[in-house]
Amino acid sequence: MKSKLEYIWLDGAKPTQCLRSKTRIQENFSGNLEDCPMWTFDGSSTQQAEGGMSECLLKPVFICPDPDRIQAYLVMCEVLNADGTPNSTNARATIDSDDEDFWFGYEQEYFLCDMETNLPLGFPKNGFPKRPQGPYYCGVGSHIAFGRHIVEEHFDLCLEAGLNIEGINAEVAVGQWEYQIFAKGAKRAADEIWLSRYLMERTCEKHGVYVEWHPKPLGKHADWNGSGMHANFSNGKMRTCGDKKVFDEICEEFGKHVKEHMDVYGAYNDQRLTGKHETSSIHDFSWGVANRGASIRIPIGTQNAGWKGRMEDRRPASNGDPYKIGAVIVKSVKKSGHY
Repeated sequence: MKSKLEYIWLDGAKPTQCLRSKTRIQENFSGNLEDCPMWTFDGSSTQQAEGGMSECLLKPVFICPDPDRIQAYLVMCEVLNADGTPNSTNARATIDSDDEDFWFGYEQEYFLCDMETNLPLGFPKNGFPKRPQGPYYCGVGSHIAFGRHIVEEHFDLCLEAGLNIEGINAEVAVGQWEYQIFAKGAKRAADEIWLSRYLMERTCEKHGVYVEWHPKPLGKHADWNGSGMHANFSNGKMRTCGDKKVFDEICEEFGKHVKEHMDVYGAYNDQRLTGKHETSSIHDFSWGVANRGASIRIPIGTQNAGWKGRMEDRRPASNGDPYKIGAVIVKSVKKSGHY
């Protein structure tokens, strides 16, 4: 029997890497990751190699069923140079955590946009919707929730693929939505976010719309929420310590590395992190219990559980690379000494 293997990777586009993919046929495929062969591609066409030495390698790192094709699989890959070393665009290789001690839950926000107007679904061709922000968050009704059929289809595809998607909801702005992915392990969580993004891109292709990952597609000064990818995280110590001091010291350590974090939290994030629309200013750093206007929110559930649980970094943008985000979060937590 022949199987379709869709090899998926990140290119070298700047300032935001894009997804690329191509399909190969594999005879008598077992469905197991270890049976996915290495493959190659032309790196000079993806801004990952020079023309004189253009061959790059695709190293399979995660596999799941492709729910939208017959006898098919989605294969997430790392990009390696011809000599087998990680390509400079390979952020997955920089994550200093190969076990399941670190848990991540990403809240992926995005806009669905019209191909002709380049505006979010629900926006008129000229101007803005008659209703300002207010009724759209978790809203119901065809005059409130735009693109739900696409969102629901994507939700089902993620579930059928075996991705650990945990929920969906309409967001604050018109045409804006969110889904959540949770996984144990920084690499696994990022793998699943990228595959969920791939499935969203392909679903939008079928419906003649596009997904906008930009954190502030309506412009910095528009009175509409931007899109983030809040990163909820914990490690074994945070989940068991029962000590507020541990959480404060981790936050204090994060405060020492603001630029390092912001450099990888997504392009154009300064347009979103203005101190308005449920964000902290990009120029400030703060944390607090149940504070959605802070850089880092400590959920009330963590406090009520006797200071055992997670925290949420609210600064990452919707277009941020979860490999880079996970890597810098793991790095800062380890620098705090609490791991």
